[in-house]
Amino acid sequence: MNSPRMHNRALHDTLAAFVEEAAWQLAEEVSGGAEIPFELINAAPSSRGAAPLYCYRPQTQRFLAERAGALGRLPSYVPAVQGLIGLPDLEGYLRARGRRSPGADPQSQADAALQAFLTAMWADATEFEFSAQRFGTAFAELEEAVYDGCELALVVTPVEGLVIESEEVALGDGLRLVRGIGLQDAPPELRADEYATLAVLTLEGGGPGLEQAGRRLRRLQTALRLWDDAEPALGPTAWARTDGAPWLAIPLATGLRRPSGDCLLASEEEDPLRAFCSLIARRTPRAGELAWALRRFELGCERSTALEALTDWLLSARALLAEPDATGYERLSERMAAICAIPDEREELTTALHRAIAMERGAVAGIVRPDPAVEAIVGSLGSCLRAILRDVLCGHLDAELRRVADELLADAAPASVG
Repeated sequence: MNSPRMHNRALHDTLAAFVEEAAWQLAEEVSGGAEIPFELINAAPSSRGAAPLYCYRPQTQRFLAERAGALGRLPSYVPAVQGLIGLPDLEGYLRARGRRSPGADPQSQADAALQAFLTAMWADATEFEFSAQRFGTAFAELEEAVYDGCELALVVTPVEGLVIESEEVALGDGLRLVRGIGLQDAPPELRADEYATLAVLTLEGGGPGLEQAGRRLRRLQTALRLWDDAEPALGPTAWARTDGAPWLAIPLATGLRRPSGDCLLASEEEDPLRAFCSLIARRTPRAGELAWALRRFELGCERSTALEALTDWLLSARALLAEPDATGYERLSERMAAICAIPDEREELTTALHRAIAMERGAVAGIVRPDPAVEAIVGSLGSCLRAILRDVLCGHLDAELRRVADELLADAAPASVG
């Protein structure tokens, strides 16, 4: 049987962190002598003439309620409550758990919902431990109640380092780039700069949940990083909303963008970018050398300086171009130069790449500092790597890069005199 679709991965992880911490706190109290109260109930069938069958049932809800103050002081409590506040129908969840709503105040509703969630997690339990199965069941019940009849409508995140000339650039399948001034009812956090560029993902009925929406936005970021040396990047947080509900902040884990110039997207470049994003979304591999190299390239884009990105970019290039049986960067420079430079300029680029490789040890030792000359040398490595990854993913360059480079070098070698 298929598992229920998860709407909100960020909330799942936030609640899991709180429940795990609460389990430690409660287990410590029990081991220290705290007793769970029990009630005597008749568990016999309700049919006439059935003999009473009494048993003791732990009053978990009462035990948890008495310790609400201690649980509220746990470091993970506030993030858990904040995650619940943005949900569309907490009252529906409280009703499903047989509880009365404390009123219209979102904070009070979230506090009550978190208590109800803990009770669902440890219903009839006498020991407090984190069980992934119990948590999954309780979380599925929560999402079923709060998202009942709701469809995710909009996901918005800022795009740093990209300036669009048009007011809106449609990228297809509900994804578009817009200028901040053109987005009505934007999240308050995005209203400070009305000319900022935003990525907006509109989800139709039955569309993907937040986890899949985050995956699509990260694919957009990959495409933008490959598109331009300015390395445009999504902000670390996206905002999502369902039908008329408040905006909900969702962490994207996209990393940071180092200070750099902006990429200006002119109107005549919109069609090429649209086609490029579509190609990257369809052709980005999930495993293998190319996938690993692409991820390493993106990690380099997230470092605070180009010098800090050096090792990431060298490892990425080594996976694609260096001798596979070698421990270092053997033949990397020559092969990269063969692919990225015309014959007359290969020697110059090879020398620059050798210098970049030589800098790595000095950077590790703290001898090499990120001055403009050093950053320019490392930047040339990043530009070459970006071009190679881009051309392979677009199908302009064969993925067998070592063979391609060696053939280019062989063609350029002077003919032997017989």
